[in-house]
Amino acid sequence: MTKEILHKKAIRLRRKGYSYRAINKQVQVSISTLSDWLSDIPYKPNEETLNRIGKARTMAIEAQRTKKRISIEKAKVLATKDVGNLSKRDLFMLGIGIYIGEGSKTGDIIRITNSDPKIIQTAIIWFKKILNLQNSNFSIRIHLYPDNNEMESVEYWSKTTGLPKENFLSTWIDIRTNKKRKNVGKLPYGTAHVTVKGNGDKNLGCFLSRRISSWIDIVHQKAGVV
Repeated sequence: MTKEILHKKAIRLRRKGYSYRAINKQVQVSISTLSDWLSDIPYKPNEETLNRIGKARTMAIEAQRTKKRISIEKAKVLATKDVGNLSKRDLFMLGIGIYIGEGSKTGDIIRITNSDPKIIQTAIIWFKKILNLQNSNFSIRIHLYPDNNEMESVEYWSKTTGLPKENFLSTWIDIRTNKKRKNVGKLPYGTAHVTVKGNGDKNLGCFLSRRISSWIDIVHQKAGVV
C-alpha cells in the first residue's frame, strides 16, 4: 500500500472519529507521521473511541485508588509501630498539645473549643484521666448557625462527649446578617465549647488554669521556642 493511499485512509478514519492509536493499528505509520498528516483535520471522537477512553479512564482511576489504598495501609502499619503503646505520660503530653492549639489562654478560663468530635473527646479523656475530673466538672455550650438543628446538635454532642444534657448551657446561635459564612452545611452539629468548672475545689478553677499555662510554657521552653 502506497504512502498516498495510507495518507487518504488515515484522513478518512480520522474524520470518522478515530483516535491516533486506533488509526495506527490500521495504518502502519508512526504516531508522529499521523500527527503531521492529521493535525488540520477536524476531530470529534466517535462512540467507539469514547467508550474506549471511558474504559481507560475507569481503569486508570481504579489503579490510582488501588495505589492510594496500598499506600494508606502501609502508612497505618508503620504508624502503628511508630506510636506503640500509649502511656499516661504520652496522654499527658498529647493533652497539652491539644490545649496549645484549641484551649483558652485568657481570663483563667479552662476551655476547649472545636468542631471535630475526636478533638473534644480526647480533651475530655485528658481531663478525666490526667486531672481526675468528673462529668460534674464540665459545662458545654454549642455554637450553631441558623441552618443547624439545635435538638439534633445537642443530642449529637451529648452522645459524643458522654456528658448529660443537664451539663449543656443555652445554645448560642449566630444570627449576624453582616457575617459572610463560607462553611454552610460543613458543620452539621456546630462547634462545641467545653469548659471546666472548679465546683469549689481550690485545685481547679483559676489555679488549674495557671497550672496548664505553666505546662505550656515549660513545653515551649524545652522545645526551644523563644
